[in-house]
Amino acid sequence: MSESATIASTASSGSTPAGFDDLLAANRTFAADFDLGGFDGIARAGVAMVTCMDSRIDPLRMIGMRHGDAKILRNPGGRVTDPVLIALVLGVHLLNVHRVMIVEHTRCAMGSSTEEQMRERLSASTGQDTTWMTIGMIDDQRAALAEDVHRVRSHPLIPATVQVGAFLYDVDTGLLDPVV
Repeated sequence: MSESATIASTASSGSTPAGFDDLLAANRTFAADFDLGGFDGIARAGVAMVTCMDSRIDPLRMIGMRHGDAKILRNPGGRVTDPVLIALVLGVHLLNVHRVMIVEHTRCAMGSSTEEQMRERLSASTGQDTTWMTIGMIDDQRAALAEDVHRVRSHPLIPATVQVGAFLYDVDTGLLDPVV
């Protein structure tokens, strides 16, 4: 049996992958009073946020929103990559997005090492050569934020009416500092 067939068989049989029992129990608690059923998936507040995958960031709460208010796009460093641009185009044209926040944060691993240093750390962890990888380290967060704002504002499928702003989130105070 192929690996994908094994995965499909496991998924359809209802067996639990090892190591997920605690998360599934928490999900059952969450689902017990779940009130988001039937939601249409649009961004009720018209906001999309591009931010880092860092677990210190609580994107909705930090801007006073709840589930359903905003589209959240996360990746290492909170950069506007090509896939993020596609998501923003979809959000603007199909999901009620008319404000885009790009949020990087203080003490980000993507901004505190060089590409070479991060590859060395990965090589040490994986035991494999990672020099072929482009990780996307950030030399200057403020310059990266300005570049990302420009990428969004200049995209031919994102109208000039869409408001775009860049912010630096302080993980120690919870405050957003407007950058662009």
